[in-house]
Amino acid sequence: MTPTPWISLTTDYGLTDGFVAVCHGVIGRIAPAARVIDVTHLVPAGDVRRGAAVLAQAVPYLPYGVHVAVVDPGVGTARRAVALVTPGGLLVGPDNGLLPAAAQALGGVTAAVELTSPGWVAAEVSGTFHGRDVFAPVAARLALGDPPADAGPPVDPAGLVTLPAPVLRREADGFTAEVLTVDHFGNVQLAAGADLLAALPGSVRVDGRQAVRGTTFGDVPAGDLVVLVDSAGLVAVARNGGRAVDLLGVAPGATVTVRGRPGG
Repeated sequence: MTPTPWISLTTDYGLTDGFVAVCHGVIGRIAPAARVIDVTHLVPAGDVRRGAAVLAQAVPYLPYGVHVAVVDPGVGTARRAVALVTPGGLLVGPDNGLLPAAAQALGGVTAAVELTSPGWVAAEVSGTFHGRDVFAPVAARLALGDPPADAGPPVDPAGLVTLPAPVLRREADGFTAEVLTVDHFGNVQLAAGADLLAALPGSVRVDGRQAVRGTTFGDVPAGDLVVLVDSAGLVAVARNGGRAVDLLGVAPGATVTVRGRPGG
């Protein structure tokens, strides 16, 4: 395999402990020339769905490389540690549904292995810190160009754990969609494509609240709601100069209904 200088890290480790620095250090000891991109370490603790969404939306814009993701409430249990090969890069992390959406965004899984080979992981693997003892060292070896097939036995990609599909229902006058993510600005991203929004009139209602179908935050006065297509190509509810999530009172996993207003 051709070496790659790039490794990305996406975790729920936070920034108040040394966990992220330790993973950087393990990578640096094995592959000192590797360049590490920190996607985020602020995924809510144990929120695999949120981590999967962040990862899938980020990796298409990162350089070809090894993408490590660790949101792993099952660390130390019988869940597998895996590496996935795709046309757009490699993914390393737990087999708990965190990786498949990102793999699809990179062109689909062409091969997968379970990370069990001696020498690829730490001599003593902690039951609570696989980021340090499994995923970081494997990523470093892959960045050096070592073949993924040497990291462990093959895994049938069809057997990888996947997350349930998010809720999406078409309605006669709109749609109901699950909240996928809420970003730093309070924008509420929905599991709905741009086509669903395009079919609605200019005036809409979001969970009964007045809103406007627009293309930018500035399409409505300050404090008002606008429903638009975000940078990931998904429908999002935003509030000009404010946080839509506070007004709607929703969280990831909840559902939001967007309807066209008669005469809108």
